[in-house]
Amino acid sequence: MAASESEAAPSRAAGETPDIGGAFPRLDEPDIAELARYAQRRPTVGDEVLVREGDRLRDFVVVLDGLVAVVERFGPRERVLGVHGRGRFLGDIGLLTGQPALLTTVVREPGEILVTPVDRLRQLVARDTALGDLILHAYLARRNLAVGLGAGIRIIGSRYSSDTRRLREFAARNRLPYRWVDLEEDEEAEGLLRELGVAPEETPVVIWGGEHVLRNPTNADFARVFGLGPPQEPEAVWDLIIIGAGPAGLAAAVYGTSEGLATVVIDAVATGGQAGASSLIENYLGFPAGVSGAELADRALVQAEKFGARMTVPGEAVGLDDGDDGYVLALKDAPPLQGRTVVVATGARYRKLAVERLEEFEGTSVFYAATLVEAQVCRHTPVAVVGGGNSAGQAALFLAEHATHVRLLVRHDNLVRDMSRYLIDRIEHDDRIEVMPHTEVRELVGDDGELEALVVDDNRDGQRQRISARRLFVFIGAEAHTRWLAGALALDDHGFVLTGASAAARRDGAAGEREPRHVAPLETNRPGVFAVGDVRSGSVKRVASAVGEGAMSVRLAHEHLAGGGGVVEHS
Repeated sequence: MAASESEAAPSRAAGETPDIGGAFPRLDEPDIAELARYAQRRPTVGDEVLVREGDRLRDFVVVLDGLVAVVERFGPRERVLGVHGRGRFLGDIGLLTGQPALLTTVVREPGEILVTPVDRLRQLVARDTALGDLILHAYLARRNLAVGLGAGIRIIGSRYSSDTRRLREFAARNRLPYRWVDLEEDEEAEGLLRELGVAPEETPVVIWGGEHVLRNPTNADFARVFGLGPPQEPEAVWDLIIIGAGPAGLAAAVYGTSEGLATVVIDAVATGGQAGASSLIENYLGFPAGVSGAELADRALVQAEKFGARMTVPGEAVGLDDGDDGYVLALKDAPPLQGRTVVVATGARYRKLAVERLEEFEGTSVFYAATLVEAQVCRHTPVAVVGGGNSAGQAALFLAEHATHVRLLVRHDNLVRDMSRYLIDRIEHDDRIEVMPHTEVRELVGDDGELEALVVDDNRDGQRQRISARRLFVFIGAEAHTRWLAGALALDDHGFVLTGASAAARRDGAAGEREPRHVAPLETNRPGVFAVGDVRSGSVKRVASAVGEGAMSVRLAHEHLAGGGGVVEHS
């Protein structure tokens, strides 16, 4: 039984941070007593650092007495983000995913703590699901708070730099809290660079804890510092290689590992896929109040890693070929992976507007996702959203909570054609959103990467007008991410992967096949290679269906392995 600020728990101490959105709940006495069976009590002293930014989180810590502060330390500066007393637990989602700490915890008033190794914690929450849900919800809420506050990482760079935009996008998509320090606009930038001994021409830089400085790192270098990266067993033969960590790929990872398959998942950008950039998914089964794409992805990631899945981000697939024991997946800038079965879940990539100067504004004023990170730059400004599907509708409703006004630009005559009814009803009753049908963007107006307005046309009569917009969000569909598969798998005319009956006619005798054989519903023209989610030709393009296909692919992979090979023994 886990309590938030309940009568059974101690009252909030003076100076203690209030519970915000369930981010800082207090454990009740029975929970603490149960944890004590697995844990060690130890005293604390004033100013003792319990966890420092960059430390690997290995213990679940509960405050029994005294006060502990969570702080962001950056050079000589310090910002207190929270102060916690008896019954509060420390840490964030990194404890469950293996990422290092992004913030420092330090004792403000001496007392006592309860320290539980994370492996023991996993054993306990496997039996006490209420406690597990409380901890996971709190950790996810803390990550959202950190993102909203811009706490943790600093990225210093010019708004005109493509590398600055690349690093910011990578941090945002991987839900790493950060604050961008603009070389052109932020008065703090010059002083920070001087303190760290970094020349302006060495930017962009990623700074962490005032000590770690990465000078224009690649995404792979950036990822490696924060606990992401390639698997440590490059010579292993995996039962299941999953390419893409969106809902379909993560579902395959959860079911694959939970059913005993040695599984590795790679993604070129981040876990969550297109869904991970959704501010709120309201029609996903089991979440009546809705769930953000980021939370859904984080929950699935924790679940997959709990069962033993290995995650590689970034990991870009560049080729698929036959191997001695199944298939060999070639990766960019990393050793190849060998697997007995393969699930292609690369989804689709967003389409861009066909307008001049688009790249000039990308990353500063033009965005392809609407999350808390993007919302930070929309406060008190008018924004425009282009698109008529569910992603555009969800973005418009979310951004209306932050911007002064939202215009939803739709190419056709109404929203009914491509948008769910529940979203249409909410948009029609929201005075902060103006729907502009028959509207297409023709020009972007602004200077120095800062958007000021859009020039749009009415596609019925060509009438042109200029509308104010400081930020532009584009949701105009996506195209299959399958160029790397050309020649390896059978694709339809639009580049999506053929499966089942459609792929049966395209069997090419791969992997030593001599006789035609049955092609499973999600199987491609190569035996043991499956395609699921948005990348599959004929898919429904919904999160729920992608999850279902990911789960189904594991059953089909088991059947393939049973007919032609064994299963890797877990270490």
